[in-house]
Amino acid sequence: MVTHQTIGENTTHLSADDLAALRENLHEQRLFRQEQLRQLAGPATSRAEDRLQRQAAAQVEVRIKLAASARMVLADVEAALTRMQEGSYGTCHLCRRPIDRQRLMIVPQARYCARCQQVKEAIP
Repeated sequence: MVTHQTIGENTTHLSADDLAALRENLHEQRLFRQEQLRQLAGPATSRAEDRLQRQAAAQVEVRIKLAASARMVLADVEAALTRMQEGSYGTCHLCRRPIDRQRLMIVPQARYCARCQQVKEAIP
């Protein structure tokens, strides 16, 4: 039998300490991704790096993909922080059931429970 704790108006299985730890993790991720984007968007740090970029178009493509990935994760982190503020954090966007605590501890920006995430990924 699963027991749930009430925080705000939503039923969840996260304690106040869990939420505080997850919020801190999300803030750290936000800072990391923002810095990553600054570095990827900024000029090359050395002439050697600049020369390597001009010589290998693949490196430019990798930087573009890294920046796109960082922007995507940053958006997910920002959305999770917004859900925390609104009181809807930890609730699956599809089935509206609580997202497993262990899943949130690993992926604090998760929008879906594990089951719904699998279903979502299976749909082309």
